[in-house]
Amino acid sequence: MSWNVPNILTVLRLLAAPGIAVMFLYFNRPYADWFALLLFISAALTDWIDGHLARSWKQVTKIGTMLDPIADKAMVVIALMVIVGYSSMSPWLVLPATVILFREVFVSGLREYLGDRAGTLKVTQLAKWKTTAQMIAIAVLFAQGVFEHYFGMSIFGMDDALVRDILSGKTEDLHGLWWKYRGMVWSGHAGLWLLWLAAGLTLVTGADYFFKSVPHLKDSR
Repeated sequence: MSWNVPNILTVLRLLAAPGIAVMFLYFNRPYADWFALLLFISAALTDWIDGHLARSWKQVTKIGTMLDPIADKAMVVIALMVIVGYSSMSPWLVLPATVILFREVFVSGLREYLGDRAGTLKVTQLAKWKTTAQMIAIAVLFAQGVFEHYFGMSIFGMDDALVRDILSGKTEDLHGLWWKYRGMVWSGHAGLWLLWLAAGLTLVTGADYFFKSVPHLKDSR
């Protein structure tokens, strides 16, 4: 393996993927959410950096080309697993996550079956936008977990009537409940919308890969 800078960044991103889940094993929330958010954003940024450096420095290698999509898929799959696992299992979250996970497994299976012919399934510009939408959605949903737990910590011991009065402005907001609540709601809604957008792009690109592979799936007579 050629240990140039782009490949090192790709390997670090690949190793960061399980690290996102590990954060929730060794840290309590919301610290686990913070660490997972920062780790995920840092790893996601390397997705653009390593590709840019590989092209600029003419250091595109076969191992890097192979590992890059694997690292992306590992990050998305593990992060979605963590988010769904720590959520209320809302169908509005589970359904797009299921679509994304199914597509990644399906396309990976196609590439494995096609072997050397998998070169026909080149990464399209739309697929790159799909990956970007997935990563932004996941980052926003991790941020929603941060807001949610700070809001929960702030209202601990308060009755519902007091919380409602503070949020409506009838009672002075001494603990910043308003911005924590709004941050929780806005990031939650934005994250879901982005995840549904990513799921839609996922379906389109998955169908595109499938139709491109159909000629290679036909049995020879």
